[in-house]
Amino acid sequence: MIHSIRFTCVLDTNVIIPIEIRDLLFWFAHDDLYTPKWSKHIFDEWEDVMRRKNVTENEIKKRIGWANLAFPDAMVENYEVLIEGLTLPDEKDCHVLATAIKVNADIIVTNNLKDFPEDYLS
Repeated sequence: MIHSIRFTCVLDTNVIIPIEIRDLLFWFAHDDLYTPKWSKHIFDEWEDVMRRKNVTENEIKKRIGWANLAFPDAMVENYEVLIEGLTLPDEKDCHVLATAIKVNADIIVTNNLKDFPEDYLS
């Protein structure tokens, strides 16, 4: 499957968690409307949330496996070195910004707008 190279989006954990939003975003990517990107850190957070919601380990592995199978080029690597030089209101979100910088993403798709203010991202 070929994914759009024209519009790249980093998906934050909080838009991957709700199945309705995740499915919609994945369908848009499947239809080549954008290229999804994420990191191991983002998926680790997703795993943690699923565990807190009592999702079985088998189901967690299936969900993450399906995402990686559907979008094999989505996983961003070697972004960690960028984290230290970044500043955001919530330092725990710097890994998302580092992921976006690494792939020169057009946008970060998140429900957490307060921790990604425009003046920090410009």
